[in-house]
Order: sequence, then C-alpha cells, then structure tokens
Amino acid sequence: MNFSDLGLSEKTIQAIDEFGIKEPTTVQTDVIPSILQGKDVFTIAPAGCGKTMSYVFPLIDIISSNNSDKDSRGKNILIVTPDSAQSVKVSDRLAVFNKYHEINEATIKDRDEDVDNEANVIIGSPDLLLDVASEGRIDLSKTNILVVDDINLIKKQKQLPNLEKILEMLPADKQNIVYTNRRSRETQGVLDKILKAPEEIKVDKTKELEAERNAPAAAPRVEKQSRGKTSSRMLQPKRDPEAEELVKKYNSFNGKTPEFILNQGIVVNID
Repeated sequence: MNFSDLGLSEKTIQAIDEFGIKEPTTVQTDVIPSILQGKDVFTIAPAGCGKTMSYVFPLIDIISSNNSDKDSRGKNILIVTPDSAQSVKVSDRLAVFNKYHEINEATIKDRDEDVDNEANVIIGSPDLLLDVASEGRIDLSKTNILVVDDINLIKKQKQLPNLEKILEMLPADKQNIVYTNRRSRETQGVLDKILKAPEEIKVDKTKELEAERNAPAAAPRVEKQSRGKTSSRMLQPKRDPEAEELVKKYNSFNGKTPEFILNQGIVVNID
C-alpha cells in the first residue's frame, strides 16, 4: 500500500515524498480514504502510530484552493486539541505538507492572540476556542469539518464541558472526525453528540512504533544522559542561521515556517 492508493492528490504526495515518508502507517491507510469520502470517523489509536497525519494529509487536499473538486473549496475546518502544545504540533504539520497548496490557517495559542477570522482552518484547545468565540473574534457557525484530537486527553484536561459548549456553536450538518487513545465511559455522552453513524477504526497497540520505523532515516536522535533523562542541552536547540536566511529570502511556508526547521538537532515526530 502506498499514499497514491489512498486517494491523495499528487501535490500532497509530492510533499510527503520530499519529506521522506515512504509508506502510510496502518491508521493512515484505514482513515485517509474515509475522510476523503466525507464520512464521520471515530479512531482509537495510541500515540506514535501516525494518527495526526492521518487527518492532516486528507484535510490538506479537501481544503486546498487547488483541489479539482469545486465543492471542496471554501470548506471551514475546526481542529480541537487538548492543549496549546498539540495545537502548535498540528499547525507545524500543516505548514510542512501544505507546501504545494494554499491554506489559510490560524492557531490559537493564547487568549490575547490576534486571530484571522477568514482562516479556513482554526486550531485550538476548548478553553481558548471558547474564549475567542465568545468574544466574537471567530465564527464557528460555518464549520464544515470538525476534528477532535484527542477526546480522552481533553477529558483528562477537564475540558469536556468547554468542548460541549463549542459543539453548541457548530452546525449539525458537518463531517465529524474524532480520535482517542483509548475508549472511555466518561466521553461516551459527548461522542454521541458529535458522531453520526461513524466508521470506527481501531489500531492495535503493536502498531505504536510504525511511525518511528517509517520516519526519514536522516532524522537526528535526541541524546540521552546516562540515567535516561533527556539532555538539557538538547532541550535548548541552537538556531540555524542558514535556514533562517533561506526562509527570509524565499518566504517559505507562506510565513509560517515550523520551528523545527529553524532549529538544529530537533527530532521530527510524524505522529
């Protein structure tokens, strides 16, 4: 199985190839076609199996202004994450694989941040999204696709009530894509409000290291100290001046260059 078999566009596949990903993981093989077909999807998958890219890849195609399907133009996507760190990670992935497309994306990292209300993709945690929407700085009523990543972690962050309030702002007629690292009774009530006859996909824990095995071989490893702790030197990466100059010269990634490209010695996890 390769990415071309999953229905992705040539431009998205070109970006994937250039990044060095050779073949899709199990969750990507199972999820990508369903998302492209407009189905509601509920995926149970552990960390490290490539789940983030299983929705980033098809959503890039769906939202792209270069998509040949005119009905896909003007789609508005809301991605709800457990916290700001995950929001930034998703934003970075979009920036990397959006290389040959044009996507207007806004990531909400704090309450005071300016938000582009014309963005096609909005990313944020439930509390920040609720604050910004309540102030009228974003309009969620035109959302066409909702992604919740990961509802169990959102529960652990005590954000389920905020997520439910966000759901009340969204239209009923939309595609819903929900991920969780494990099934939880506490989240079932919210899941029932979100999903409509979803296709359920479960990835076995034995597949957890697939993404790491399929990652580009040239990706550097984080050094470890003798007691197994991450080296503090690696937690404070040095900026790459050559990369910064190239970004300024060529305006790479439309001004949204991911941090790991500008830093030296950073491991890229493609989950």
